[in-house]
Amino acid sequence: MSNILKREIIITKDGSSTIHIPEWNEQYHSKHGAIQESKHVFIEKGLYYYLQNNTTSALNILEVGFGTGLNAIITLLESNRLQQSIHYTGVEAYPVEMSEIKKLNYSVELNCSKKDYNNLHQSQWEKKIVFDQFFSLEKRKQLFSEIVDKNRYHIIYFDAFGARVQPDLWTKYIFIKMYDALILGGVLVTYSAKGSVRRAMQSSGFLVERLPGPRGKREMLRATKV
Repeated sequence: MSNILKREIIITKDGSSTIHIPEWNEQYHSKHGAIQESKHVFIEKGLYYYLQNNTTSALNILEVGFGTGLNAIITLLESNRLQQSIHYTGVEAYPVEMSEIKKLNYSVELNCSKKDYNNLHQSQWEKKIVFDQFFSLEKRKQLFSEIVDKNRYHIIYFDAFGARVQPDLWTKYIFIKMYDALILGGVLVTYSAKGSVRRAMQSSGFLVERLPGPRGKREMLRATKV
């Protein structure tokens, strides 16, 4: 995809950058703030929510759409702050080029090590990499339709491109795979609040909540495996 569509780095309203695809009028993160969206949707409504309601010594998180690695680096920072062991699996069929990664300003905006952020992307694919005592990462280069995990994850960060441009990623077929991948009581969080997405989740067996969205978006969805 990166070799076909024009891509450009833009600055979002909270000062953090993202990658914009003009032909789709779509970007990897919200134009209203890449970091604020990630923290609100995935950290506050996903990670914090799960830990407030469950106790586990080792947390397994699946990110569907690893992309820029923003959600991963924030989760790495949170794992150390909370002293919570997290194994993070990132699925991405079309990895972002390192030349683009080096132009993103997340290490500056998050006040964290640029080396840690770069290492997320430079680490070997299809292999578990231990970053520190609290965080490990496994990146898998695969399509969402190829995910076959069963009863493995506590949390799924569902961060695919929007249903407007890639509707095949937001179907019942995909959400059944997500349902199967979660443990009982596990949660999936996403920035989307589209009615068709909510119905696809519900028809897959999820209990779905509408929640207040990040800045610039009225609602988001959280789905629980029941």
